[in-house]
Amino acid sequence: MRLPVSLTRFILKLVLKLPDSWLIKLSGKPRIRVGDRMLDVHTQFIASLLAKGKPITEMTPEELRAASDEGMAVLQGDIQTGVTIEDRTMQLTRRSIPIRVYKPFGQDPNMPLIMYYHSGGGVIGGLETEHEFCALLSYLTKAPIVSVDYRLAPEHKWPAGLDDAIEAYEWGLHEADSLGAPPGQCAIAGNSMGANFSAIIAQEMLLDHKPQPVLQVLICPATDLESDTPSMHLHAQSFPLTTDLMHWFRDHYLPNEIDAENPRISPLLSTQMEGLAPAIVITAGFDPLVDQGKAYSDRLH
Repeated sequence: MRLPVSLTRFILKLVLKLPDSWLIKLSGKPRIRVGDRMLDVHTQFIASLLAKGKPITEMTPEELRAASDEGMAVLQGDIQTGVTIEDRTMQLTRRSIPIRVYKPFGQDPNMPLIMYYHSGGGVIGGLETEHEFCALLSYLTKAPIVSVDYRLAPEHKWPAGLDDAIEAYEWGLHEADSLGAPPGQCAIAGNSMGANFSAIIAQEMLLDHKPQPVLQVLICPATDLESDTPSMHLHAQSFPLTTDLMHWFRDHYLPNEIDAENPRISPLLSTQMEGLAPAIVITAGFDPLVDQGKAYSDRLH
């Protein structure tokens, strides 16, 4: 019998308050260390729970979406108060997509609109994936945020989701003032594949001589889908993103016979970096993508 999500969340919160030594024992492994880094105890325990299920790379996209949604619901904390949240529909050229708009109380009219793109390898994820984070970010920055529910592969392979992301950014440029932000100003932010989209948007705007974002925030960015850097091996079995899962995402995301060295897929490989928007690049200690994020930051410098 499966417990209700609310009860599972309550039990997990209680368990995570146990002493670190207990959580290590419950995880069934010694404290995980890679190089000079030691994995957070709570993360190690949660990873041990997920490892008991069906291997992710043996799931269908539909199965992984359902499992991810359930996991996110269990792990999500309380949503930040002091922010209004509204689900809307964004009308693009030939289609419409869902969006979620966050507006903080006491919004700073000088802060730009932030267009946000969620993680998920281009295959899973949606408006709930970083819902808690977007509410917190809006509250802390006093800026409006639009979270974009772009199309997913394999139903809509590359470049469908990217095209949605680019059009959404251009929509944001036109609608910024209606959301209380300076007219014609947008920042872009994203996590993992969402950061991939954000980097490509800045590059596309540069090539098309269109307005650059005022800032790009790239969280654990996937910048080279054919990467074989040391971190791809050193952190091959890290939680939640393994190297095998990255390959699973790539195989579902890209059409057959498409060269992943295309800069519209792997922005690290672009030959034009001069003139791109200022960037904040954030990497994680136990992540196959960490070398890609560092390499992209170096290219931007």
